[in-house]
Amino acid sequence: MSQHPAGPATERHRLPVRTLVAASIGNAVEWYDWTIYATFSIYFATQIFPPVSGALIATLATYALAFFFRPLGGLLLGRFADLWGRRTAMLITILLMAGGSLVIGLLPTYDMVGWLAPVLLLLARIAQGMSLGGEVSNASAYLAEIAPPDRRGRYSSFFYISTGTAVLVASLMGFVLAATLEKAQLESWGWRIPFLVGGVLGLIGMWMRRQMAETEQFEQNKETAARIRNPLLLTLREHPRAVAQLIGFTVLSTLCYYTFFSSLTPFATQYRGADATEVFLALSIATLIFVLLQYPMGAAADRYGRRPQLLIWSAATAVLIVPLSTLIGPGFGNMLVVFTVGLGLYTMMTSVAPAIMSELFPTSLRGLGIGAWYNLTVAVFGGTAPLLATSLQAAGLGTWFFVYVAVGAAIAFVAVLTLPETKGSVLR
Repeated sequence: MSQHPAGPATERHRLPVRTLVAASIGNAVEWYDWTIYATFSIYFATQIFPPVSGALIATLATYALAFFFRPLGGLLLGRFADLWGRRTAMLITILLMAGGSLVIGLLPTYDMVGWLAPVLLLLARIAQGMSLGGEVSNASAYLAEIAPPDRRGRYSSFFYISTGTAVLVASLMGFVLAATLEKAQLESWGWRIPFLVGGVLGLIGMWMRRQMAETEQFEQNKETAARIRNPLLLTLREHPRAVAQLIGFTVLSTLCYYTFFSSLTPFATQYRGADATEVFLALSIATLIFVLLQYPMGAAADRYGRRPQLLIWSAATAVLIVPLSTLIGPGFGNMLVVFTVGLGLYTMMTSVAPAIMSELFPTSLRGLGIGAWYNLTVAVFGGTAPLLATSLQAAGLGTWFFVYVAVGAAIAFVAVLTLPETKGSVLR
């Protein structure tokens, strides 16, 4: 049963915009904070770590390590959401993320406190990693559970409308700071500004979420969830196909996200000679297009189905990613083509991601099922993406990273072929 049942075909449906924004704003804060770490890492690396040639690698390694706490956050906070409610769990996740952002924005430098600086950075990133692990699964479940069956794609699109908007804000901030501050100023104190802004956004998100209603599906199934023992093993024993499918298409989804939204910015500026201002501007324009396409793509999936979109996305990415990589470098036009094509294709997946993931598991296991297996996949493939791209390029093998993404696309294509079509279906 949905919290907002579908009315007669002749009745005009009204989107509960306030609820959708409140549910999605936490995700916006999460992804804003996550993105600014990757995009501004080239500026604060030598402030937090010893100012040697390996400072950027150490900073990106911290970025990658935090990903491995995402499965733990997904497991603990996903199970918490299945037992105590999506809303309460979503308040906890946004508090952890905003707190971590404030800590990073106020970090003392290595010159001031020595190795305590990178230790504090790591602790803040661990908190953010656990937070993001819980936020993705719980916000996805919430959006899917309040949606009418024939509009689940449209409701799901708000998840990445918020994500794209947050990344756009982060990108525009990078563009403005890169255009107005000298490199020395960015490295000294300018990099702190976006992290402090993230903390303020988190407080706004908490205020908006405090009046959210719990979903009817959770209320109807919480007693069933409470009777479950060893829920993680239960997902493997009773839903192994769903687990494999989730892992299969998440491989490409996470590689797309961290390739276009995180890895390419330092990769293009550090190793391909691209101008930072041009890269940030190109990413900002492409991200705006990414946001604008979410709702139409969600509506298309409600009308034509999830599988056609996912098959086009995975097949086109497999074919185009390596040729696109040859355009990365100096020139605003080249970078705009790379970002626009890559992110335009990606909308076919992101617009319905919460719906697809939620349709794989029953309500009593939904938070944990998505939280554990989605985040484990992201930790392995997403957390290592910026580090892998940078390391391969430093070794003169930059093209191999994009071959790696193409292989992920082939895996996703096979996984999507096994998915049943679920448009208009009632959640289990």
